[in-house]
Amino acid sequence: MTAALPALPVLLPALGAGMSLLRLPRPVMRGLSIGVLAAVVACGAALLVLADRHGPQALHVGGWPAPLGITLVADRLSSLLLTVSALVALAVLLFAIGQGTAEERRSSAVVFHPAYLVLVTGVSLAYLTGDLFNLFVAFEVVLAASYVLITLDADENRTRAGMTYTIVSLTSSLLFLSLVALVYAATGTVTLAQLGPRLAELPDGLRSALALLLLSVLGIKAAIVPLHFWLPDSYPTAPAPITAVFAALLTKVGVYALLRTQTLLFPRTDVWILLACAAVITMIVGILGALAQDDLNRLLSFTLVSHIGFMLFGIALFDVQGLTGTILYVVHHIVVQAALFLVAGLAVRRTGTAALHRMATRPKPGPLVVTLFVVPALSLSGIPPLSGFVAKLALLRAGVAQGTPAAYALAGTALLTSLLTLSAMTRVWMAAFMGRPPGRPEEHPGEPSGTGRDRPSGTRLMLAAAAGMTTTGVAVAVCAGPLAGLGERAAEDLLHPREYRSAVLEGSQR
Repeated sequence: MTAALPALPVLLPALGAGMSLLRLPRPVMRGLSIGVLAAVVACGAALLVLADRHGPQALHVGGWPAPLGITLVADRLSSLLLTVSALVALAVLLFAIGQGTAEERRSSAVVFHPAYLVLVTGVSLAYLTGDLFNLFVAFEVVLAASYVLITLDADENRTRAGMTYTIVSLTSSLLFLSLVALVYAATGTVTLAQLGPRLAELPDGLRSALALLLLSVLGIKAAIVPLHFWLPDSYPTAPAPITAVFAALLTKVGVYALLRTQTLLFPRTDVWILLACAAVITMIVGILGALAQDDLNRLLSFTLVSHIGFMLFGIALFDVQGLTGTILYVVHHIVVQAALFLVAGLAVRRTGTAALHRMATRPKPGPLVVTLFVVPALSLSGIPPLSGFVAKLALLRAGVAQGTPAAYALAGTALLTSLLTLSAMTRVWMAAFMGRPPGRPEEHPGEPSGTGRDRPSGTRLMLAAAAGMTTTGVAVAVCAGPLAGLGERAAEDLLHPREYRSAVLEGSQR
């Protein structure tokens, strides 16, 4: 059973998606989706324990060893992100069920649950795949599911935004497929464990070109400036739970792929100046874009772009401390970004608008919703002792320890971006959560009015899901010591992948 464990996070949601197409009764369909995601969380946690104690867990699908067959690999990094991502996906699903948006009509329920589980299938495969081609496949699975979710019961604006998202993603996919073909032509393999040594034998010019093409492809997926333009126009148009899961997971899968491939395929011994420049530009452009927004969801989308720069910060340093900071920041950001978008959904539902200048004149949410916003907002801004502070402190310490001008520039930009993030969060606080006391919103024609206002049980479930995410963010800060130790061991694995290669290539020709 343990040997097959790496397959379950991919297999279970795929099977659940197939079963949910059988037009089951809604309670059964909900229970199936919740049960599948809970099982994925349990599998991720079990894989994390096994990987931390015994090294990477590899499964050769069908008994075919690499590079002939498909290999799934769960090491410390992939298992950690899988567990956190599945937990967030479960909380967002509960929020969506409570909100009722995805199940207003029978047709919506039939489409939402299988598409959501297919999305989790793609995310799990991206974390666990051991070869470059199946990483491409994972991104395509995620794209197919996310297009369905972003255009579910869509109006003209959401359809247009969905098309923008799809066209950009397909362009990235074509580039990715071209990269896979070029890598295979140059090396004779797409297995990640074999590619590092073989790419090192290529001429420097060809190797650098492949590294830049991979950075461009994954830069689109991760929304690195200037390849970010699609995100602020796409995410805010979707319903709150869809926006939350996209913001929490999709860009982080791109960051994970960048982290995995650049360390395994193109290892470095010094600061990567190009990525350091991209990190600085991403932090500054993203947060300035956020400060210019009046729409709450667009503001949060731009902060999402900005804080991708913090993750690039650690990757650019290319040492254990920097990668540890990136891993901590990814975990923190997955949870906090999901919490912020869920709370934003509650605020929009209460006020009937996402425009900050209109929110300022509308009745405000109750004290519980206010608290659920304050904690992740302060964490995103890096206020101690929350998880954002822990992650940013790790990155700043790594930058200072590196001691190069590029590292100091990254650290200074990170501090400035944190201050500007606090300014943006304060602006949201003043508009959406301060002012008029709680009460029913006024009805304004042409503005979103939320669903399920008269369903107290649904509201309680939405609050519970948002509270769960906020509590998880606090737990990340409380467990900062053990998590930092785990992150450091995962960073060591990335920079010294001997055990990873051994687990993948065991029983095959090296």
